[in-house]
Amino acid sequence: MKFRPCIDIHNGKVKQIVGGSLCDKGDTAKTNFSSELDAAYYAKMYQKDGLSGGHIILLNPPTSEYYKETKKQALSALQAYPKGMQIGGGITAENAQEYLQAGASHVIVTSYVFQDGKFHQDNLQKLLQEAGKEKLVLDLSCRKKNNDYYVVTNRWQTFTEVKLNEKTLDELAEYCDEFLIHGVDVEGKSSGVELELVEMLGKWNGTKITYAGGIGSIDDLKKFEEACGGKLDYTIGSALDLFGGSISYREIVKSSIQNCTKQ
Repeated sequence: MKFRPCIDIHNGKVKQIVGGSLCDKGDTAKTNFSSELDAAYYAKMYQKDGLSGGHIILLNPPTSEYYKETKKQALSALQAYPKGMQIGGGITAENAQEYLQAGASHVIVTSYVFQDGKFHQDNLQKLLQEAGKEKLVLDLSCRKKNNDYYVVTNRWQTFTEVKLNEKTLDELAEYCDEFLIHGVDVEGKSSGVELELVEMLGKWNGTKITYAGGIGSIDDLKKFEEACGGKLDYTIGSALDLFGGSISYREIVKSSIQNCTKQ
């Protein structure tokens, strides 16, 4: 079980937002924290602290007036920590190589593969040709509807018809190196993890999964570890003192390094 750091960029700034509040119209979101420090600062800190495999997420669509500045911040973070972080947000077969050449270890993809609420295997195949399985992360972030979890796209605003379950994980694991899964309904709320989701993911025996969403205290982290059996990696955003929260970033780094040493 390893801590994966994050750099979320919205309107050209490093932010922590409430996941379900993101709206393309007007580029709005309920913001928990907005940093005066740039993305490269955080990337260099993660590198210095020996944290790899974290993710940089562009939270503005290419149509946004802020996209250019958001992308500039993302590229600066990749350059600050070459091959140390993954990147997602608007990734396609056409631009995957740009980000990999800029320093990303992996590209993270959702909307390009799950367009119009449906799974597009042809687009996934194009990505495989451009990036390769070993550099591809599928983002299966989800929200609950009618007692099932469904993959959501377009910065978590659009439900797809794809249910997130062990069958889906089995089928998609053939195409990627890892999964990134946000429990969107609790993302940014520091209100506790989606235990049902975490338990399901922990029972699956497949490729590496990083979970994000709702870890707001050390007690939440312990419940997360119990629910997944220590099999999932995790991200903490808004709850870290780094982003205005109460959980000590330094303690999380120390704990994560100790866990990795044991493994």
